[in-house]
Amino acid sequence: MNQGYIQQIGSPESIYNEPENAFVADFIGDSNIIPATMIEDKLVSILGTRFACVDTGFGKNRPVDVVIRPEDVILVEPADGIIQGVVTHLIFKGVHYEMEVMAGGFEWLVHSTTLFPVGKEVGIRVDPFNIQIMNKPESEDEEAVIIDI
Repeated sequence: MNQGYIQQIGSPESIYNEPENAFVADFIGDSNIIPATMIEDKLVSILGTRFACVDTGFGKNRPVDVVIRPEDVILVEPADGIIQGVVTHLIFKGVHYEMEVMAGGFEWLVHSTTLFPVGKEVGIRVDPFNIQIMNKPESEDEEAVIIDI
């Protein structure tokens, strides 16, 4: 709920994997929520870099928000990434490392079982199925919408 309005109804898995908006995505867990442009069906520009995705029906050259979960960001050698960056922060969380990577002017949150030390140059890859596209609300009031039950 947001401002007394139901934002999304579904199983925990469906809400986590397919959030309706940025409020739900942020509420249900850590996320990289990034302003982007839907270039066309199955192609989105994130931070000026083109990423393949699986979403359709958002129009052409339309502003959207993109949600990418930290565990869905794949760190690789810089030449193998779609976008390049540098690891700026690292915490060991027991079962994984939590890292922050500055890439494209955005601080990406990354969860990985592979250690990439602070200062390491890396590339970022994301499977097209793990890029969730959402309509960008035009105002805060639009974010708190009524969902018919």
